[in-house]
Amino acid sequence: MKLTQDAPGAQHGITGYGPDHVAINKALHHHNLIVLPGALIAPWAASLEHLAPEDWAPLLPLRPEVVLLGTGTRQRFPAPQVLRPLIEAGIGVEVMDLPAACRTYNILMSEGRLVAAALLLR
Repeated sequence: MKLTQDAPGAQHGITGYGPDHVAINKALHHHNLIVLPGALIAPWAASLEHLAPEDWAPLLPLRPEVVLLGTGTRQRFPAPQVLRPLIEAGIGVEVMDLPAACRTYNILMSEGRLVAAALLLR
């Protein structure tokens, strides 16, 4: 699916996605990543099954308000201890499938929110 976004300046908008890719400002990425309006962490984490608390380390200093965890073609939840670093830092977490995470990220970003989308393609 292709999305369009009017992103101001250097903002990282999600302009498309599919089962094997995410487009950030029209550049295709075929690996897991974290995107924020002003930052891109790529590649990121191997898979949901191998996601560990330390995988959040590059994100924590950026202090997003909320992290949208996109878990591929269907919503899958990580083990609770995996999310502990985010919860202890006071960062909200929402788990959803990849398409919902991409759409929600663009909406929150357009509202000026400091949102992060942690996107697992596999």
